[in-house]
Amino acid sequence: QLQLVESGGGLVQPGGSLRLSCTASFTLDYYAVSWFRQAPGKEREGISCISRSGTTTNFADSVKGRIAISRDNEKNMVYLEIASLKPEDTAVYYCAAKSLIFSWSTCNYGVMNVWGRGTAVTVSS
Repeated sequence: QLQLVESGGGLVQPGGSLRLSCTASFTLDYYAVSWFRQAPGKEREGISCISRSGTTTNFADSVKGRIAISRDNEKNMVYLEIASLKPEDTAVYYCAAKSLIFSWSTCNYGVMNVWGRGTAVTVSS
């Protein structure tokens, strides 16, 4: 069974930072990975993605300049680092993987093949 598990969420003060991890139970080599978040009462939004090779990344305007995404295919993990956290970053953060066997350098926020259950991030003083 293909599983993704997010970790690293929690309560953070405004201005703080954190690193979220996404661990796969399967080989991530053939998958692009995306991070989404859903704030209370809002729709889910894609905030960052990374291609299979790690050479292509994308960031939503709402977080651009404050986040970094990286992957370690040997460990089957993807990381999302968020700095200068704001209360509006409060949300459940999900990672998702999309099989892109024929594409080494693309990523997107479309239909995903595997989803994690999410990790909650609360930004509050």
